[in-house]
Amino acid sequence: MEFSEEDYDYENTTYNFTYDDYPAVCEKGDIRSFAALFLPIMYTVCLVVGLAGNVLVVAVYAYHKRLKTMTDAFLTHLAVADLLLLLTLPFWAADAARGWELGEVVCKIVSACYTVNFTCCMLLLACISLDRYLSLVRAQDRDQRRWLQRAFTRKCCWKVCLAVWVTAFLLGLPDLIRSEVRQASDRNICLTIYPSSMARGGKAVLEVVEVLLGFLLPLLVMVTCYWRVGCALRGLPDESRGKKWKALRVLLIVVGVFVMTQLPYNVVKVYRAMDTVYSLVTHCGASKVLDQAAQVTESLALTHCCLNPILYAFVGSSFKMHMMRVAKKFEAKRRKRGSKTTETNVEEGMEMSFNSHTASQETNSFSI
Repeated sequence: MEFSEEDYDYENTTYNFTYDDYPAVCEKGDIRSFAALFLPIMYTVCLVVGLAGNVLVVAVYAYHKRLKTMTDAFLTHLAVADLLLLLTLPFWAADAARGWELGEVVCKIVSACYTVNFTCCMLLLACISLDRYLSLVRAQDRDQRRWLQRAFTRKCCWKVCLAVWVTAFLLGLPDLIRSEVRQASDRNICLTIYPSSMARGGKAVLEVVEVLLGFLLPLLVMVTCYWRVGCALRGLPDESRGKKWKALRVLLIVVGVFVMTQLPYNVVKVYRAMDTVYSLVTHCGASKVLDQAAQVTESLALTHCCLNPILYAFVGSSFKMHMMRVAKKFEAKRRKRGSKTTETNVEEGMEMSFNSHTASQETNSFSI
């Protein structure tokens, strides 16, 4: 959430009004009560489900020191970004329920971490779709976009990932620098405060840039790449029709889930940016509806962190192969430990039977 020094008490007061139309202060106690109940529940669900899936992805890929493909590397970075984003949710849940009680330094770090990892997740999704398309191009021996193919190789993988993280970090810098703890109504809140000189234009520009890099660019890349992959799959022979339609269904689900979870949040974000410049919201009721829509749509957007392991890692043959190898190694180690324990018990039993002559005579059919 972003505020200017002139209207930092945005949750409690609406300043976008004329005194003729709306002479009273807009009280938003009901909106805060809704957030105190709704946000902690949603954030807890996202945290529990998201931690389970993303920890498994990181654990499997961490067990394999050398990642085979670019997609494996992107999935690892995506799971790490998801985890870092999810770990900020308990702070925001506590903020919604009781206010901010952890000081300004933690406020700055958590705010920046949220923005950085949210943006990073979206950019990595674009990288995964682009890598899948380029893998198809290489398999068909096409000469198109050689410069892009050279960039998306295992040798340059760290450069692509570094560029993604640096871009996300730059977008998170304003939150790191401008986040403060302010008194609002009867409690403290953690928010981003802009100076009056850039409260309107600068804030709106930053919102639009976040929408462009965090939604429109990934969506454009995903739709373009998966459309071409889908066209190539449709050209496969009829003998592989079952696998072909299964792959197409996965691509449609990936794009569909991205649009359903991210589009409402970014529409609200763009509208709030326009409201900052043109003062579109002039009534208290509309302001309340906009605030509540922002809370609901942002929670919906966060559910994508829980769905990423299912949509990208768990359905991929590479990840399944890695997971099966990890499971087999753990099973082999468990059996090896079990066999050692059995051998030890056998030796102890044999020693007992040899050293106790009376016992051996009484139990001729002694077995372990």
